[in-house]
Amino acid sequence: MVIDPKEVSVKQLHAYLLGAVVPRPIAFASTIDLSGKVNLSPFSYFNVFSANPPILIFSPASRARNNTQKHSLENVLEVPEVTINMVNYDMVEQMSLASTEYDKGVNEFIKSGLTEAVSTCVKPPYVKEAPIAFECKVVEVNSLGDEGGAGNLVICEVLLIRVNDDILDDSEKIDPFKLDAVARMGGNYYARVQHDAIFEIPKPLATKGIGVDQLPREVRESKILTGNNLGRLANVEKLPSKGGVEGFSKINSLTQLSLEERHKAAQNLLSESKVEEAWLLLLIGVEEW
Repeated sequence: MVIDPKEVSVKQLHAYLLGAVVPRPIAFASTIDLSGKVNLSPFSYFNVFSANPPILIFSPASRARNNTQKHSLENVLEVPEVTINMVNYDMVEQMSLASTEYDKGVNEFIKSGLTEAVSTCVKPPYVKEAPIAFECKVVEVNSLGDEGGAGNLVICEVLLIRVNDDILDDSEKIDPFKLDAVARMGGNYYARVQHDAIFEIPKPLATKGIGVDQLPREVRESKILTGNNLGRLANVEKLPSKGGVEGFSKINSLTQLSLEERHKAAQNLLSESKVEEAWLLLLIGVEEW
C-alpha cells in the first residue's frame, strides 16, 4: 500500500498515522483558565525533547470535524502553565473517561474520580494518583496549520518533577516494571508496558560495535540467526581470539553439534545475553575472522 496524504480524507490519514506511530506516551495534562476553572485531558501527541533545559511537548490538535480547539489549548494560552501527569495501568480507565468532550468549565478531575493535588510551582493541580507528575511553565505554543486536524505544539519547561517512591528501585531509578506505564496505540487500542513488553538491549555507547559487515561470512549468511541476532553479535568491539575458541571447543559438549545445531544453540545463548559464549560457539570451525 502506498498512501498519498493529499488523496485520503483527514479521518483516514489520522487513522493511518496513529496506527503506525506507536506506542505513544500519554500526557495527562491539567490546565486552568483565567477564572480558575480546571481542565484535565489526555494527549498522545507527546514526548520529551530536551534535558537541558528540560522540555516536554504535547500537541492538542484542532478537531477535524469542525476545526475547533481543545479547552486545554485555550487554557494554556490564557494561563501558560500545565502539569503533565504520566498514566499507569491502575488509572487508565479514568484517564480515558477524562477524554470525554465535556462542556467548557466542567472539571474532569471530578468526572473521572481522580484527585486534585496542589502544585508547588504552577497554578494547575496535578493528579495525585499519577506515578509521575511534571509541573511546567509553557514557554511557547506553535500552531502547525489552520485546518481541522492541525496540531499545536505546546512547549513546556519542567520546573518540578514528582515521582512516587513506590515506582523506584533500590538505586532510586524509575523501575519500568513498577511504573506499569500505559501507551496509546491506534483506534481504541492501548499498550501496557509490562512483563514481556519490557526487555533490555545494551546500548552501543561505551563501545563501538564492529558492525554486521565485519562478521565472518558463515555467521553473516546463517540460515538460523535472525537480523536481531546479528545485531547483537555485531555489537562487540572485537571477536574472541583463536586460542579462546580452541580452549572453549575442548571443554564444551556443544562443539560436537552440527553447524545448524550450533547456530540454534548460539541463538539460545544470545536470548540469555551470553554473547561471548555464543561467539565462541559460532567461531568453531571458522577458518578466518
